Formats: sequence, structure tokens, C-alpha cells
Amino acid sequence: MNATVSASEWAWRAGLAESAVHERNLRRLWLIPGTSLGVVAAPATRHERMFLVWHYWWQAHLLDVTVDAEVRAPSEVRRRRIADIARGIRRRNFGRWSNSYYDDMAWLAIALERAQRLVGIDFGVPLATLTDPLYDAWAPERGGGIPWRIHSDFFNTPANGPAGIVLARVNRLDRAVAMADWLDATLRDPDTGLIFDGIHQPGDRLEENMYTYCQGVALGLETELALRTPDSVHAERVHRLVDAVAHRLTSSDVIVGAGGGDGGLFAGILARYLAMVAVQLPGDSSVDGRARASAAAIVLASAAAAWDNRIEIEGRPVFGPDWSVQARGPGTGAPERDLSVQLAGWLLLEAAHRVAAAPGPEGEL
Repeated sequence: MNATVSASEWAWRAGLAESAVHERNLRRLWLIPGTSLGVVAAPATRHERMFLVWHYWWQAHLLDVTVDAEVRAPSEVRRRRIADIARGIRRRNFGRWSNSYYDDMAWLAIALERAQRLVGIDFGVPLATLTDPLYDAWAPERGGGIPWRIHSDFFNTPANGPAGIVLARVNRLDRAVAMADWLDATLRDPDTGLIFDGIHQPGDRLEENMYTYCQGVALGLETELALRTPDSVHAERVHRLVDAVAHRLTSSDVIVGAGGGDGGLFAGILARYLAMVAVQLPGDSSVDGRARASAAAIVLASAAAAWDNRIEIEGRPVFGPDWSVQARGPGTGAPERDLSVQLAGWLLLEAAHRVAAAPGPEGEL
């Protein structure tokens, strides 16, 4: 754990990461007033600047981390930005909140629910539009779980994990518990304790990749349920999975990278939910405390490494896809130009601030 960095220092660093993304990536959608989206790369091609490529789920994480920033430092500017990004997502999605991908819809639902609960912006209608399909997609006749997308045979962690998180938060606990139980029974590797990517049903053919963000959403879901239900199994699963992550997906407590593109977000998502474990996992036992301390140590070590290995352009940070390695300039073909990679760095620093600001041994208060 990097005990020398204060919560106020992490807040300052997170603010710089926020400014970097806003200055390099944030633009109005097609010059429409009251909208904002993240250009998917910087420096951007004309194709990218016109939002012909836009990546719905990256924008959901842009919205979610902007909520983090508003919680850290409330301002009317940030509050308007949250509304503008949400409006931009809907307009770019041709007037709809939903699409054909359950994982996409779950990420956006998480961000909208947090914006409503923590910032006070009314997103009740889009939340219902997104959470109802997530609830109804449960497929007991195919072994349980929800698929990656409509009509797919692939039932995966990146759909069920975030869907379970948001369903727990909107008090649809029956389905959230079922999703957590399904993930643990179906996709947990008994040898490593990590969570596989997914399974094709029927047929039970596993996709055995163990992505960092799969572990993150499983941790987030189990922590939500440890907070909301009396069943001790959820905290026990958190204990086990934090240990597995620490031993297999970190080096010197720094989360391993997964490259650019979609993979650029993976480590940042794990950091978000490790911070949730560090700050919110209930319980007074020694194993509860050890899980919180281990999660906090990973977040803070990862954030320190990402910060130390950044480069700066015009006084703003550029993060690399692997936080343990020096970042490069964001030239053509470099993952550093991807919005996903820079969002993950910003998300990580917001997570470090939450951990450092928490009362108790994880933070400085």
C-alpha cells in the first residue's frame, strides 16, 4: 500500500486525468447542443471525430467515471456534463437507450443508476428500459444466466456480473442472487478460484479466458449482496476471489494489463470493484479485514504505478495499457491513443481516491 500519498493528492491526480480526457476526447455529438460523447481515440481520425465509431459501452464507462468525479468534487459543470453524456449516448444510439447486447445495457444501467442515486438526476425511465430486459433475459431452460446478446448461445460473466450489480441496486435481489449463484457454480475455475469468461449453452463449452474485468464484476456483485442479504456466502466468495486476483492477476500488487481496444478498460473495471470491496465489504472478522486490506493495497499500488509510468502532454497525463510499464506517446497504432486506456487510468485514480479517503486502515482518515 502506498501510504505516502494522501487522499487530497489522489483527488488532484484524478482531476488531472479527468481534464485530460475532457480536453482530448469530449465533443458535442454532431454539434447538437446539450450532448457530449467521448471521441474513441486521441489524436483522432476524421472518421472518429464524426462519431462514425463510438463504442456504446466505452461511453457508459465515461458516464460512470464522470459520476465518480462529481462525487469527489461536486459542481454544476460536472452535473451538466453527466446529463449531456447520457443525452449523447441516446442520440447516437438513434433515440434509444437499449441495444441488442445485454452487457452494453448493463454497463449503461449501472452508470445511470449511480447518477440518479448519487447525483440526483432523474433517470427512472431509461433505468426501467434497461433493467427490465436484463431481468427478463434469465434463461433457466438453458441452464441459467443471461446471454451476451439477444439470440446468442454465449452466456458470459461480462453480461451477468454487471446486470446482477444493477439489479441488486434497484432491489431486484432475487435475480441478482440467482446471477451470483450461477456465476459461482458455472464459471468459477476450481483450480485457480478465478471466474471464466463464459459458457456456450446448450453444450456447456467453456470459454476459459480469465479477464480482469470478469473478476471485477463478480466482486462487485458479491459485495452488493453481502451488503444487502444475510447470506454469508457472498462475503466468503469475495474473500476467495480477492485472494485469487492478488495471487494470479497482479505483479507486486499491480493489476496486469490487457492491451488497448476493449481490453484497455479491463483493469480499470477491476480496480473500481476492488475499491468497492476495500471501502464497503461488511464484516468484522479477520478474513473480512484481510480482504478489504488486500483490495485496497492492489488499488493503491496500481494507481501509484500508473501515475509513475505516465507521460505528460501539455501538462496532462497519458496512461499506458500496462500500468507497470512506461507509457508511450499516443501515435498511430499505439494503445495509448484509445479512449478506453485513458478512461481506465482515470477510473483507477478515482478508485484510489475513494480508498485513500475511506475511514479506517485503508485510508488516511
